[in-house]
Amino acid sequence: MQEAELLSSKCGESPKVAIEPVVEWRRDNYENAKLYKERTKKWHDDRINNQTFVEGKLKSHWFGPFRIKTIFPHDTMELTTENGSNAFKVNSQRIKPYFGGDVDRHMETIDLGKQD
Repeated sequence: MQEAELLSSKCGESPKVAIEPVVEWRRDNYENAKLYKERTKKWHDDRINNQTFVEGKLKSHWFGPFRIKTIFPHDTMELTTENGSNAFKVNSQRIKPYFGGDVDRHMETIDLGKQD
């Protein structure tokens, strides 16, 4: 508030004198923003650098037709190879249907309207 009064009182003196406090105020705000950005970057970097990541948890390259072994919550599925020897978890959004080759297709229907 005092800066605004100071600026309004100096406006009548000279245009150059009235602009100097504005330029100074802008430079101070720029420096404060720069310092804030540096501090927050250091804070985030410190948090990231202290984390340990488990190797081998995710599989990046996988090929072939797989079978869905288990479906977990939060879009996770466990896939196995055709012979069932290797099982691993993947995000279900990365799975594409396989419509080629000679894969056995079994369809099971459940009648929800039928009561036993």
